[in-house]
Amino acid sequence: MSKVFSAHAVSVDGYITGRDAGPGRGLGDGTQLFDWYFDGDTPSQEFDGFKLSPAGARLFDSLSARTGAIVAGRNTYEDSGRFGGGSPHPTAPLFLLSHRSAPEITERQTLVTSGIEDAVAAARGAAGPKDVGLMGGGVVTAALAAGLVDEVVLHQVPVLLGGGRPFFQSLPGHVRLRLMESVPAPGVTHLHYAVER
Repeated sequence: MSKVFSAHAVSVDGYITGRDAGPGRGLGDGTQLFDWYFDGDTPSQEFDGFKLSPAGARLFDSLSARTGAIVAGRNTYEDSGRFGGGSPHPTAPLFLLSHRSAPEITERQTLVTSGIEDAVAAARGAAGPKDVGLMGGGVVTAALAAGLVDEVVLHQVPVLLGGGRPFFQSLPGHVRLRLMESVPAPGVTHLHYAVER
């Protein structure tokens, strides 16, 4: 069966954006959360107009290869320019979880208004044997609370942002994680956890 996972760049104090994030402002003053992704002397891959470092490209390739569909929350969707009418993934469709209508939805995007369980189920149906990626703190928190998440990948950046959008929101109880892999790299430590049930 396919897995449900999240992979986010996060500050040491737990933020996935800086202050003043929003439509047209992206990550606000938290753009350094992705410096590790684009650093490097010999870029080996281009994605969405950006040159990826060799380490960033390897990581992108491994996560990208396993992803068959994406579930994103409304804030992530709007802050990311609605993904240009597509998806943050080159081939995987996007499922937008929102309680509000979204008339700008395109053929690569599906609006789900009935909750996280339905959004993940629809994404799993579209993903086939591949995995479902989650984007956005609200989506990940709702999926964790519903017991739907199998893995959490944190790209922990050595910075204290002191404000912004927190990755994890309030949960109804503890969620135990088991560290599967820790990979230190310049400007980031990649932490790969399994969610214990």
